[in-house]
Amino acid sequence: MRKQTYTKRQCIFCKKKIDFIDFKDAGSLNRFMSAWAKLKSARDTGNCAKHQRRLAEAIKRARFLALLPYVKR
Repeated sequence: MRKQTYTKRQCIFCKKKIDFIDFKDAGSLNRFMSAWAKLKSARDTGNCAKHQRRLAEAIKRARFLALLPYVKR
C-alpha cells in the first residue's frame, strides 16, 4: 500500500500579497461561498488562518450591506 502525499494549497491572498480584502467586491467574494451561500472552509479554499478570518469578516460585512445574500434558494 502506497502512502499518499498531499501538497498544501497556497493561500491566494498571500501569493498576491493582498493584505486588505475588500467587502465591496462581491464578485470575488462569491468565489469563497458555497452554492447555498455558506462560507467555504479554509481547507476547501486553501486560505491561511489570517486571511480566512479577514475573508469571513468581509463576507459578513457584504451581507449586512445586501451586496451578498445570506441564503440562496
